[in-house]
Amino acid sequence: MMTRSQQGRTNRLARPSIAVAAAVAVTAGVVAAAPDAKTAAVAGPKLSLIAASKSVTLDSWKEEPGVYLDLGTYLTSEKGAFEFKVTRKSYKDPVVASQIIRNGKKTTTKVLPAGLVKDFSGLPDFMEVSVVDAAGKSVLKKTESFCPNNASGRVRPDAPANSKFPQSCPANPFTLGSVWGVENGWAANTYAGYYSAPVQLAAGTYTAKISVTKKYRDLFGIANKPQSVKVTVRERSWEQPEGGSGGAAAKVASSSPHAGHAGHQAAADPAPSGHAGHGAPARTDAPASSTTGAGATFNVGHGPYPPAPPALPWALKKQAAEKQAGKDAFGAQGFSAARVGDRAGQTDGSRQAPGAQPNAKRPTGKAAVPNVPKPDLRSLPAYGITVSDGYEDVPGKDYLAFSANVWNAGPAKLVVDGFRSPGKELMDAYQYFYDAKGKQVGYTPTGTMEWDPRPGHEHWHFTDFASYRLLKADKKETVRSGKEAFCLANTDAVDYTVKNANWHPSNTDLSTACGQENSISVREVLDVGSGDTYTQDLPGQSFDITNLPNGTYYIQVLANPENRLKETNHKNNSALRKVVLGGKKGARTVKVPAHHLVNAN
Repeated sequence: MMTRSQQGRTNRLARPSIAVAAAVAVTAGVVAAAPDAKTAAVAGPKLSLIAASKSVTLDSWKEEPGVYLDLGTYLTSEKGAFEFKVTRKSYKDPVVASQIIRNGKKTTTKVLPAGLVKDFSGLPDFMEVSVVDAAGKSVLKKTESFCPNNASGRVRPDAPANSKFPQSCPANPFTLGSVWGVENGWAANTYAGYYSAPVQLAAGTYTAKISVTKKYRDLFGIANKPQSVKVTVRERSWEQPEGGSGGAAAKVASSSPHAGHAGHQAAADPAPSGHAGHGAPARTDAPASSTTGAGATFNVGHGPYPPAPPALPWALKKQAAEKQAGKDAFGAQGFSAARVGDRAGQTDGSRQAPGAQPNAKRPTGKAAVPNVPKPDLRSLPAYGITVSDGYEDVPGKDYLAFSANVWNAGPAKLVVDGFRSPGKELMDAYQYFYDAKGKQVGYTPTGTMEWDPRPGHEHWHFTDFASYRLLKADKKETVRSGKEAFCLANTDAVDYTVKNANWHPSNTDLSTACGQENSISVREVLDVGSGDTYTQDLPGQSFDITNLPNGTYYIQVLANPENRLKETNHKNNSALRKVVLGGKKGARTVKVPAHHLVNAN
């Protein structure tokens, strides 16, 4: 059994909103530019493209070629928020995006053209970027998507102090509903971050022209006013001493695009600072700079770290871990892989939030399950499905690895407290219940929590939260994962359109949610609308398929397998994903058919 710790979480990111706000604030005067007649005739907020600076310097690293085009441009929203509700009825139905336009007490819904938005990552092909070199020769032209929930900041002092919208756009392939928005008087970074591949630009000077594509200018009434930014590309190396020519700035080891506990997929462990000659030279965050929040899902999706990735084959993970521990740990291969282990503030690449505080004492009085709203735990179909071997730990074995998510459809959050009796290895776990005003009105015993002392884990797990099983074609069980104990965290925004969904949940990463070895009590929460992704990619938790015949199987993700948790509906706790095994022992293959309209392995 392994936690998201050793699986490395990309995730679900420290938000750079304050830094962005400072950068954007200086451009407030630009926002007031008068729109043309066509723009003024369109209902909805006034949107403008602005540049925080007329020049930027971008780094190209010798060990990791490519330049990330964070050009410091933002979309501002005035006279109302730029707001969207994005949903799909089921995986058999397409994604539908609707703009929500509020005018006093009147609310208008404007459905975007069918097929324009195909997933929940943002508005595709929203920005157009063209780059010319010093001689005026065109060297690059591309379009990028735009997530309205990207890192943002205020453009005027009387704007709302905080944005009500979530932080970034979901990237989980089985997301069901999302809310996007640029708050009134705010601006959101247009850089696509980890959704955008690096571009090849040699060291030198360039001019970039950034504009909103015509179809969106027409759709939202945005004035055709491109921004021009001078770009300096400088080549740098991780090995260069700080302060030298092109010396290495603080750069965190970039997260591997593979990671475990998907929602808990964390960004890489920060490298040694390199200050004053201590340790190896560090690197700045990549691919997005610290002033952006583009990319992954809030969950997986918000901020400068990657979205929840597919499972990392055990052999590759083992190799990366060993390489980082070796002499050439800062070599290209070793440094490019995420360092194993959970770190503070790192989840699926989207959020940083403190853990919820447990009650100071055990509950008293008679246990009771009151007639109040309760959570509704549901499973998503498995994804990130790959085959791997057991490497040196279990040679000669073949495994089926996958990512799985259990989420809470509400209308109440799941709250579980663990309390420790002196000298006992297990905590006693209790589920709490609340009335409509948030007052605790009941509790019931619900199993135990156990401490996992293994390096890279070292936190408390709630037992029997979910179960993973491989079923034969006749839907009968053939293999079961050994992973059934978890630390609960809100790693993925699965559906923020359900009743009582919390767009800003706490408990978003393991370092804040799961306690310490000497903890006397722990509170673990799965909030309404959010899910918890775990990647089963290690021997003992992924499925051993070494001796299974080729053919059709189903991965079953089962929430609340023993029905210990009280919820509104126990009939929607199972989700199946069809897979077809092939190949030969030592070289097994897996084909993953599309799940209705979702074609993600």
